Amino acid sequence: MFEWNEAVQSMINWMEEHLTENPSLLEMSAQIGYSPYYCSNRFHEISGMTLRNYLAGRRLARATLEIRDTDERIIDIAVKYGYSSQEALTRAFVSAYGCTPAAYRKKPVPVALSNLKVVFFPEHYIQKGGATMNKTLLTDSHTRVEHIPAHKYIGIWDITSADYMNFFSKRNCDKICGTIDSMSHVSHPIVTCHTAGWFHENGQRGYFYGFGVPDDYDGDIPEGFEIKSIPASDYLVFFHPPFDYLKDCGEVMGRVEKLAWNFDPKTKGYAWNEDICPDYQRHYPEVIGYEVLRPIKKL
Repeated sequence: MFEWNEAVQSMINWMEEHLTENPSLLEMSAQIGYSPYYCSNRFHEISGMTLRNYLAGRRLARATLEIRDTDERIIDIAVKYGYSSQEALTRAFVSAYGCTPAAYRKKPVPVALSNLKVVFFPEHYIQKGGATMNKTLLTDSHTRVEHIPAHKYIGIWDITSADYMNFFSKRNCDKICGTIDSMSHVSHPIVTCHTAGWFHENGQRGYFYGFGVPDDYDGDIPEGFEIKSIPASDYLVFFHPPFDYLKDCGEVMGRVEKLAWNFDPKTKGYAWNEDICPDYQRHYPEVIGYEVLRPIKKL
């Protein structure tokens, strides 16, 4: 099962690199090294969608971001991402988001971007064979202190969820993550999009997911999200450097969280500051690795 997921991830990565080149199933299968039938069948079985639908969703999502973030003509963006005309892109846009590309460019309101790039993590299939960890690539978890200034956080807060998997088992992950990505242009430079974490309420720890914005933000709040003001604080960061997420994600997260949740801050002259600030979670395996941030104050 692990090898199948790795093959599908290779298909996704290949399509991502060729979205503007009208990639065909035959071309992709030649690059991946599997037959067209195998590619199509395995992709649908593991991702739950057809290759055609996934590709169409990714093209629309990328076109949407270019409409929002560039001055390129809409007709040029349409052609770039394989639409036969500007009208064809407009039909797809209205069907997905309820507004035209031109209206969205003038006022980029929160929308659920179609079909985010899928990444298959070991948690998705660990019960069906699992992955073989290459422990020689792993290191011990480490700590550092980081200051995060006052900001606001727009997210969904769930006191009944303890982690990412439990949180999204009750929700539409694609819709939530797509909406967050559509707000990336207003996100905080430190507490960025998809920086999740834990909050404390009446002695219980819950999970939240969303994105940070500057402290003076007064713009749109996506439906179903809530905005909260977060005071400035120092944070003790528990981290592991970049790693192979397909093989070692579960092991890395376990190491970091074991250290984070069992650490005594008094050994560094601090106490936890979780009564007024949340714990943050950063998960970017290829770039920074995995980090858990717990707020602290000096003794």
